[in-house]
Amino acid sequence: MDLQRVTTPDDRRLDDYRALTDTALRTVKEPAGGLYIAESTKVIARAVAAGHRPRSVLVQERRVDDVRAIVGDLDVPVYIVPDEVAESVTGFAVHRGTIASMHRPQLPTVREVLEGARLVLILENVGDHTNVGAAFRAAAGLGADAVLVSPGGADPLYRRSVRVSMGTVFQVPWTRITDWESAIADLHAEGFDIAALALRDDATTLDAYVADRPERVAIVMGAEGDGLSREAMEGADTIVTIPMYGGVDSLNVASAAAVALWALSTS
Repeated sequence: MDLQRVTTPDDRRLDDYRALTDTALRTVKEPAGGLYIAESTKVIARAVAAGHRPRSVLVQERRVDDVRAIVGDLDVPVYIVPDEVAESVTGFAVHRGTIASMHRPQLPTVREVLEGARLVLILENVGDHTNVGAAFRAAAGLGADAVLVSPGGADPLYRRSVRVSMGTVFQVPWTRITDWESAIADLHAEGFDIAALALRDDATTLDAYVADRPERVAIVMGAEGDGLSREAMEGADTIVTIPMYGGVDSLNVASAAAVALWALSTS
């Protein structure tokens, strides 16, 4: 690692970290496929352990030893900056003291992700980055073997998704679906029963579905508010619902994913 001190916010070496707003970061691209931002030493360590390559690291003085333990053997510039420079460049207070600009890896194919999987979580058009991160954390902690994300869904490697997931987006195999029809064909070719979680009068309750659990299951979760698309519902083999009480009709998408994954992973 190459330690370099940077004392002014307008230094071009810090351009990857400049004004990390939602809109700005979504449009940052590079010829090799783009970058993503990893915050905190814990998240960066998980990314590196998963084989992801840092472009650079921005670190405050108090965290230099932590960064050395993670990327000390890698050929990567590490920019040591004062707190006020970090905040001026990024546009927010860098409480965790460390941010890394990471090369975005090439995603595997759907078939590659499904290989050997028994329980898969599918997020269809889930647009909230916090919910995506929370769903990945549930997938990692509750036994999902893979996650598929639809084209219209939020980016799992967006910094808020990564942060909320606690870096578990790096440990659960995942990829994007190019189109729903192809995804259904791939899932059925691999022997998956596609279970769409939805509020419908003719739906099978989750406990009944678990009692007769198919060998390979793909759970489909829909977008906040709108729920699953008609295409996703029509492509499902089973419509499943989580019975609710107390006048509540549904759960947050990440919470619902956690409930369903726990039930199916313990069956």
